[in-house]
Amino acid sequence: MEYTVAGAFGPPSLVPGPASLRRKKTSSRFPAGATAAYRLNSASRRIKAVDTNSQDLNVHLEARAEIVADTINPALKDLVWPSPSDETPFWKKEFPIQDVSIELPTDVEKDSNLMHIIHVTAEMAPIAKVGGLGDVVTGLARACLSRGHTVDVMLPFYECIEKQHIADLTLITTYDSFHDGNWIPTNAYRGEVSGIPVIFIEPSNQFFKGKFVYGGSYNELEAYIFFSRACLEWMQVTGVQPDIIHIHEWQTSALPLLYWDMYHHLSLKRPRITLTIHNMEHYGECRQEQLHKCGLDGAIYATTDKAVDDRTIGHNPERLSLLKGGIVYSNAVVTVSPTYLKETLCSGWLSSTLIRNRDKYFGVLNGIDTAIWNPATDIFLPVKYNAQKLEGKKLCKNYVQKGLGLPVESTGIAEGKDVVNGTQQRVPLVVCITRLVAQKGLHLIIQAIKHIEEIGGQMVVLGKAPDDRVEREFKDLADLYNEGPAIRILLMYSEELSHMLYAAADMVLVPSLYEPCGLAQMIGMRYGAVPIVRRTGGLADTVFDIDDHSNSHMANGFVFEGIDEGSLNWALDRAFSLYKSKPDEWTSLVRKAMERDNSWNNTAGNYIEVYNSVRVR
Repeated sequence: MEYTVAGAFGPPSLVPGPASLRRKKTSSRFPAGATAAYRLNSASRRIKAVDTNSQDLNVHLEARAEIVADTINPALKDLVWPSPSDETPFWKKEFPIQDVSIELPTDVEKDSNLMHIIHVTAEMAPIAKVGGLGDVVTGLARACLSRGHTVDVMLPFYECIEKQHIADLTLITTYDSFHDGNWIPTNAYRGEVSGIPVIFIEPSNQFFKGKFVYGGSYNELEAYIFFSRACLEWMQVTGVQPDIIHIHEWQTSALPLLYWDMYHHLSLKRPRITLTIHNMEHYGECRQEQLHKCGLDGAIYATTDKAVDDRTIGHNPERLSLLKGGIVYSNAVVTVSPTYLKETLCSGWLSSTLIRNRDKYFGVLNGIDTAIWNPATDIFLPVKYNAQKLEGKKLCKNYVQKGLGLPVESTGIAEGKDVVNGTQQRVPLVVCITRLVAQKGLHLIIQAIKHIEEIGGQMVVLGKAPDDRVEREFKDLADLYNEGPAIRILLMYSEELSHMLYAAADMVLVPSLYEPCGLAQMIGMRYGAVPIVRRTGGLADTVFDIDDHSNSHMANGFVFEGIDEGSLNWALDRAFSLYKSKPDEWTSLVRKAMERDNSWNNTAGNYIEVYNSVRVR
């Protein structure tokens, strides 16, 4: 069988603000220790295992790996090792339902001045996740709950949400909310996701219908403006007055305009607004007439001190930016790392607006939800492990290698090295889990694919490309490389497989051109994958180079500065050299990375300080 791979008091002051890679199709050389050849049907990109003269050696090595697994834990005798020929890919098998719902940390000190926080967001992990935004909302909400605060999340009730993942789903309110001259009947449901109370907003029109979170057959911008008002209308109807309404990205940036210019003049007096900007490139371009549909006069906001899009001044002044309006009208504005804050004050079309609002602009580093991302309990892993017992990580690597048709290290599971014909050979596995967009350094990802094959490593790229041109380019790369023993390019998104890849990886690559925060490097460290990153944004705040002797106590990865291929190669070469020649030092580095505290519990206190700086007491 085959499987397819393609793959804050009163309103804030309104102050003025101003070709695909081509190479000869030659048969790939196997690195030392390789035991199988693989071919790819280029029309369907289907991986098939092919018998070779090394088949007996391959069987011997795999048998040794399974014997070692049994030695580590006799219960692993029941572990079913995957194969590329399996009818169902190993990441699509049935897994237990991940339940981190009730298990909030019990050892977290409770805050003294408790408050009610409502997140208004377009995404929430795991039920409506597209990128890091969903992870941040869930992780921060859980951390604040554990500190004793009351927290709710308000989320569109997307048609694509799998209701079986919502506990105790109940219709709580039926009300009307305004859109384009009409009052739209709207339902509000309450449920629980990952231990967090969630209020789902479901309008009776076509908004939020479709198979995916984004990209339905409706006007997305108008739908999120409607959602922003519907959330405030629900608070108005029910009398709920949180201390903080925490909005995220451009999708909910109309809410502070609606709050201060409409609902604050009605019954909502207590809430103050915090906006988190996760990525400054997504700005919510909006025409005045679109904003008018939610009941606001769009022309009022077409000024440089409010929401006019700075890029269109002088030639297209009717264009607004919801994100700029959100910055001006919110009581506090947060971005997701201290370095990204500095970068956005120095460059970018919103820099003048941010400078004029500098007194309420904060950089707070994201965290990761260590209940969801935990190799000791992760339901998606074939074997659990921790920093003190790393044998399970080696087995996870072996498991993924087998499942993807990559050569397996012979005795690497037992001794951390490969011995073939008397030669030691450690083969590092690098993973890159990312959206395939320009921000993520596409040319550097392509260079990494080439260079890692050349220097005797393995690499797995997992991600989707929203741009058709990029998608075609990476499909061509899959056609060229997936036939060999070193590279797998999987053009898809799989939450399950991403967990397995982090666990299997020796290194995680994040070569972003810019990165507001980045979660991949922090998740990678949690799973013992040493990060290789470009120094920018949150990557510069979380990864510190092992050769930077002025900061040796923080050293936990490999950092490069440039956006050129040579800079990337230099970082990869250093990482490979340490991995292959100094296994003990590498193991120490892995443990150090795993023990670094990147949890939300460690960073949520900074958000609490921001909330307290603007809340009504």
